[in-house]
Amino acid sequence: MFGWKKWKPDPKEEMIRKQLQDRGIMDSRVLEAFRDIPRERFVPKEMQAHTFEDRPLPIGAGQTISQPYMTAFMTQLLELRDTSQVLEIGTGSGYQTAILASIARRVHTVEKIEELSLRAKTTLDNLGFNNVIYHVADGSRGCVYPGPFDQIVVTAAAPAIPTPLLEQLTDGGIMVVPVGERTHQILLKVTREGHDYRHERLCPCVFVPLLGAGGFLDEDEEDY
Repeated sequence: MFGWKKWKPDPKEEMIRKQLQDRGIMDSRVLEAFRDIPRERFVPKEMQAHTFEDRPLPIGAGQTISQPYMTAFMTQLLELRDTSQVLEIGTGSGYQTAILASIARRVHTVEKIEELSLRAKTTLDNLGFNNVIYHVADGSRGCVYPGPFDQIVVTAAAPAIPTPLLEQLTDGGIMVVPVGERTHQILLKVTREGHDYRHERLCPCVFVPLLGAGGFLDEDEEDY
C-alpha cells in the first residue's frame, strides 16, 4: 500500500485568503507585498509557530507586530503610489516598514526604542531593502526633514492626532492613525485638503501607546 501524506495548505496563502481577501483587502500591490515578504523573519524565534495567526504578537520591549489584517488594512487606506514619500511612526519589528517600502519610493520610519530600530534595520538590510531611512526619535514630533510626506502611518495609539504630523502631510496627503484611550481606540483616515483636514472614522482597534510629547506619558512618569 502507498502511504499518502495529507495535503496541508500553505499557511501564508491561507492567511492572505482568509484574513485579507475575505475581509476586503483587494489592492493587488498590498497582496503581492504580503506574498513576497517573509513575515517569519520579523517574528521572534519563540513565536515562530504563531507567525500567520490572526492576532498581534509580542516582539519584546513591550511592543508587538500587528495583526496581519490591520497591517494590510492600514496600508490599503494609504493609497500608496510608486512615487510616494512615506513617514511611518513606530518602526517596531519592521514588517509594516517592509510592506510600505515594497510599494512606495521611499520610507522614513521613526522608532523611539533604539534596540527595535537597529533590529528592524538589520532584518530589512538582509532582505535587500535600500529605500528605508531609520530615525530613533520621538515619533509624535514626526520628521521635519525631508517632509512633507505623501502618506503618514502611525502604528501606535495617540490621545489626539499630534499637530506636527498634520503639518508634515502634503496637500492631498493621507494619514492613518489610531486615536483614543490607552486601552481602546478608533482608526482614523485623515486627508489634507489645503488648510483643512477631512477625518474618516473607520473601526475600533487596540494599539500600544504612542509615547512622547504628542502621545501618552510613560507609565512610570504618570506615577508622579
